[in-house]
Amino acid sequence: MTGGDRQSALVYADSFWFKYTLSALAAVVAETVTYPLDLTKTRLMIQGEKNVEGNSITVQKRGMVSTVIGIVREEGATKIFQGLTPALYRHIVYTGCRMSIYEIIREKVLKRNPDGSFPIWKSSLGGLTAGAMGQFIASPADLVKVQMQMEGRRRLEGKPPRVKNTAQAFRKIITEEGFRGLYRGVVPNVQRAALVNMGDLATYDTVKQRILRNTSLKDNWVTHTISSVCSGFVAATLGTPADVVKTRIMNQPTENGRGTLYKGTLDCLVKTVRQEGFFALYKGFLPIWARMAPWSLTFWISFEEIRKLCGASSF
Repeated sequence: MTGGDRQSALVYADSFWFKYTLSALAAVVAETVTYPLDLTKTRLMIQGEKNVEGNSITVQKRGMVSTVIGIVREEGATKIFQGLTPALYRHIVYTGCRMSIYEIIREKVLKRNPDGSFPIWKSSLGGLTAGAMGQFIASPADLVKVQMQMEGRRRLEGKPPRVKNTAQAFRKIITEEGFRGLYRGVVPNVQRAALVNMGDLATYDTVKQRILRNTSLKDNWVTHTISSVCSGFVAATLGTPADVVKTRIMNQPTENGRGTLYKGTLDCLVKTVRQEGFFALYKGFLPIWARMAPWSLTFWISFEEIRKLCGASSF
């Protein structure tokens, strides 16, 4: 390879679309491995929800483990992956965008300090912005994923089927509610993603750089593991309340294109706290954290290793 070819390869390895592809690939791996926990937290978030008459919508209340066991026994083992297809679509778009946008903000907009450090306020703002932008683009796939995740539960409760597969779910929403219907719940969805990414990206970036500057550890899987564990916990803590609101708004029945339980984000937040207490906003926290920890670990290690193998710079 000539000097010019080598330089061209390095430029391509650090390009937006190349990094987008690598982050999307790592996200597919992480999402597939940890998806059953995502389904579990969605089911837990809906528990205790009340209809307009104030009566509980869900028939049974279960914990994390009993929810998983219940899905396998009552719906079949394969149902723990129900909704995986739109979830993968979402992450290919969402994770690819958020990671690439964050790096653009870090390298070209807010920029690092002369010593190579990236202050936490900059990384927090970068994560907030990247997460919001990525989720806005991917929100329709998230809506379909939530509805498909609830299908097994609906049928056990004697309710008619709502969606059959990913393509039919998209068509149904557009037919009944129009294109705008694909963005039902987009506000809490974007809010959640902004908070999660502020915690995830800012924590990972900050912890990793401080480890490299202040310890003898190298830029390897050990450093990546420590950083990802920290980022997963912070992201789960910041994002769970918005995730609960987002899930309830997306799952609520509609009439003439309007939700019948909640008028919007604030209404859902107030009703949830008033009817079920403040800690209802943290329903599903354990499976969220239990999922986010291995998800972050799988994603960040895969992402860093794939980048290394392909000749791109370390995150």
